[in-house]
Amino acid sequence: MKITVELPDDVAKHQDPGREALEALAIEGYRSGALTHYQASQLLGLSRFEFDRFLKDRNIYDHAYDVADLERDMETHRKLEAKGALGRS
Repeated sequence: MKITVELPDDVAKHQDPGREALEALAIEGYRSGALTHYQASQLLGLSRFEFDRFLKDRNIYDHAYDVADLERDMETHRKLEAKGALGRS
C-alpha cells in the first residue's frame, strides 16, 4: 500500500524527510504497541537485529530485547526441537 503525506515546508527541507517521517511512524507505532517489533522492522526494511540497533542508536530502550525475551525464545526453540520441527543442516 502506498500512502502520501504532506509535510510542512520546514520539515520538507530536511535531508531525507520521507525517511524521517517513516522512522518516526515506526518508532511511535512500536512504542505504543500499535506495531509489533516485526512490523516496525519491516516498515523500515530492517532485520530484527538491525531494528534493535536502530532503536539503541536512538536511545530507545523501552521495548528492548531482554532476558525474559531470550528465555521465551529458548523455550520455543526447545519445543520446536522436541517436535522435530527444526531442520538439521
